[in-house]
Amino acid sequence: QVQLVESGGGLVQAGGSLRLSCAASGIFSISLNAMGWYHQAPGNQREMVAIISNAGSTNYAESVKGRFTIARDNAKKTVYLQMNSLKREDTAVYYCNLASRDNDYWGQGTRGTVSS
Repeated sequence: QVQLVESGGGLVQAGGSLRLSCAASGIFSISLNAMGWYHQAPGNQREMVAIISNAGSTNYAESVKGRFTIARDNAKKTVYLQMNSLKREDTAVYYCNLASRDNDYWGQGTRGTVSS
């Protein structure tokens, strides 16, 4: 059973940074899987923030381009999201996703709150 555990959320002032981590277990390797970060603000649907393919190519939501960076460490079975220049509108629960041929796996989420 694949499990994803996010960490690194917290409270930060606008303009600050957070680094989220997502550790995968129950899977031999993540090297063949695309992985991503999504966020969900109160009252909103879950939205894509950043995706990294198994080859390392990345895709970002327009709202975070130039501020967020997604990276992966296959040896550690971990994906990261470095969030800089945070804005109040980045406040959300951030979820990690692992895409496989048969299923999409999600973590429980980690909350990031940006105060003004």
